[in-house]
Amino acid sequence: MFPENWRFHVWPFIDAFIDYLNTTVSPLLDVFNGLVLKMLLTIDTVLLFLPWWLIIALIVVLCYGKTKSLSTALTLAFLLLTVGLFGLWETTLKTLSVVIVAVIISLALGIPFGIVMAESKPASKVMNPVLDAMQTMPPFVYLLPAIMLFGLGKVPAVFATVIYATPPAVRLTSLGINQVDVQVIEAANAFGVTRWQMLREVKLPLAVPSILTGMNQTTMMALSMVVIASMIGAGGLGKEVLMATNKIAGGEGFEAGWAIVVVAIVIDRLTQGFIKQKKG
Repeated sequence: MFPENWRFHVWPFIDAFIDYLNTTVSPLLDVFNGLVLKMLLTIDTVLLFLPWWLIIALIVVLCYGKTKSLSTALTLAFLLLTVGLFGLWETTLKTLSVVIVAVIISLALGIPFGIVMAESKPASKVMNPVLDAMQTMPPFVYLLPAIMLFGLGKVPAVFATVIYATPPAVRLTSLGINQVDVQVIEAANAFGVTRWQMLREVKLPLAVPSILTGMNQTTMMALSMVVIASMIGAGGLGKEVLMATNKIAGGEGFEAGWAIVVVAIVIDRLTQGFIKQKKG
């Protein structure tokens, strides 16, 4: 046996730090809570207001416009129809609203951090191991700080999802900027551009395909995390999967899982269409 007198636990320090945050950063947490709730309510209202056929039609038009593939657009329409036939249309839209809010916040954090990481070697050296740690941790770990800071509900679900889904946006933004051709940078320098002009007018436009790939990966990770976050009150399709698992109802679980797969396919096809268009 391992010697008992050698044992050392870090949990008291972590719990003390969480308690400190709850008491000192409470106003900021309240602001974040209110902002996320307002965003969720707004997106929920808009999505639920739109008729189902209009949403499907918009996705078909958007998909065809970006992919130029009628078969892909019609396939997405059929897949979305199956979600409605399973009686999961509104539940799917509620899941989508959580994903949208989480992705917006993740990109708002990830892209600026990615720019800093690409432009500063010291920042890159600090952030790389942090991102490595974030991407190797099990998703369930992120539920704990979310519960401690916000309790149960959709806001902690969004918080946990943001933490889990942000690293791809950071990495791929940094990668896109770092992969800009050296000759292009030298040509821009020959015209005497400032560092800000170089970033805004040369590097970022050329890094757009990589940034969009980061958006795609962030969205996929957000969708997977939202399902896990049903354990802390995210609701939506994740809740349906969780309830089906608890009841050992394989059929219900399949339908909810199918709806999640459909959402993932639709989002992936649309974002891949944007990426190919930018690369073309």
